[in-house]
Amino acid sequence: MARQPRYLLNRDGRYFARLVIPKELRPFLNNKTELREPLGPDRRTAIARLHTAVASLQGQIAVAERKSQLAKGAPVEPGRYPLPLDQLALRNYNERLEFDTELRNTSPLYARIGVDDRMVELLREGMAGRLDNNALDAIIGKRIERYRRLGNTTVEFGTPEWREVARVLCISEYEAYGRAMERDEGDFTGKPEHPLLTNAQPALEEEVAPVLIRELFNRYVAELKANGKGTEAEKRWRPIIEDLVSFARTSDARKLTKKTMLEWKDAKLKTLAPRTVKDVYLTAVNAVFNWAVSNDLLETNPASTVKLRVAPKVLTRPKGFTRDEATEILKFALAYKPKQSENPQTQEKPQTSAAKRWAPLICAFTGARISEVTQLRKEDIRLEGDIAVMRITPDAGKVKTRQYRDVPLHDQIVAKGFLEFVAGSADGPLFYPTMKGKRVADPAQTVSGRISNWLQKAGVIPEGVSPNHGWRHALKTVGREVEIDGRILDAIAGHAARTAGDDYGDVTIIAKKKAIDRLPPFAI
Repeated sequence: MARQPRYLLNRDGRYFARLVIPKELRPFLNNKTELREPLGPDRRTAIARLHTAVASLQGQIAVAERKSQLAKGAPVEPGRYPLPLDQLALRNYNERLEFDTELRNTSPLYARIGVDDRMVELLREGMAGRLDNNALDAIIGKRIERYRRLGNTTVEFGTPEWREVARVLCISEYEAYGRAMERDEGDFTGKPEHPLLTNAQPALEEEVAPVLIRELFNRYVAELKANGKGTEAEKRWRPIIEDLVSFARTSDARKLTKKTMLEWKDAKLKTLAPRTVKDVYLTAVNAVFNWAVSNDLLETNPASTVKLRVAPKVLTRPKGFTRDEATEILKFALAYKPKQSENPQTQEKPQTSAAKRWAPLICAFTGARISEVTQLRKEDIRLEGDIAVMRITPDAGKVKTRQYRDVPLHDQIVAKGFLEFVAGSADGPLFYPTMKGKRVADPAQTVSGRISNWLQKAGVIPEGVSPNHGWRHALKTVGREVEIDGRILDAIAGHAARTAGDDYGDVTIIAKKKAIDRLPPFAI
């Protein structure tokens, strides 16, 4: 005896598609306990019609669930619900026309290309069911997979249900091609002719389900954090997202247009520098919206074509310290002695004093980022043979490349007594005290900020140079002067490889030590 298909009900020789309504949704469906759709008296015919009927019933339940969520004030996720075939076809048709409009607004070249006659013929064949599964997959498979990812359909490749969805989308694509041809002739009044589209009701999701800008940002940051990133982006970009929501007077990303984004950009330029608007504000929204598009949460990024020309920064001097400037800073740092205070609360911590003394010298000979130095631990300094080595590692804190690197210490750092300082230090961080419990702020960042402020207040940092980043520029400049190989310089300073070939082979400690030994000592 043949097994009864799921959702198929036989009542006195007549067949029905049947779905039970969840209790919490019954108030939104006239308090019914189930939904039925007649399929006729013939079992084979009923089974053939079952998938389409079930999809229609699931669409009704999905509408009820959306209404339930909206009644609770909960956001409705776009694409979460399966759609009946007519709504799926209509959605695809509308998306294709929206994309056509966007392309026409982007470049005049698009309208000159014309329609692919071969594709039109294949769509006719697909509509008629004359294509095999592979041929259907070639012309429409990506659209089906998109709607599978969105949750609008659950069909599996090669099944009769999959072929039905493929044929429906062929109809949708064919109709959209028809509108494109009319638009090429300047006629934008055309309407679909196929009954599947003319009789379809828009899905409630398309009418009322917003794509919340804040929720997109939260999900984007969550994905970054899952990869060990995102903390700085969240802190810096959240006010920007809030500013956009406030300006646009909507929290729905679907309602943002290029015009809105241009107006927002112009408003920001009245109070902010062009580079800030470009590198911070536009970068933030583009990152979030591009992520949303790639994850099928938005159709398009409304800011993708918003451009802002920024004049190059005016430079009146090198970005790094000159030799004389570096020497003056290092003399000042190595001679530093903290002010004494009888009040323990106002007395500078010895680790902070040590950071002020040693961090500039280490940066001068390694080009390390200042926070990479201030997060060093006692265990990160070792002797490898007779070479003193500093290990910069994500185990100690933030490393931009997220990769450890070993950097030999210049003989002048050793001669000044750095290894003795390390040997006399307690286990753990060298430049900030160990604390129990979770810290609110990154202690290495805090110490590096104190070093920057201290040097600037002392007047030893020339105008136009970063008190911490200037060392990286200076190292690269001197390294080129003494003809250190560029790849070795990058490996010392922690810069990413510039070519795929640079990733082959290792830059060893011995190679780095030979390079660092070329760096001339400072007259300190």
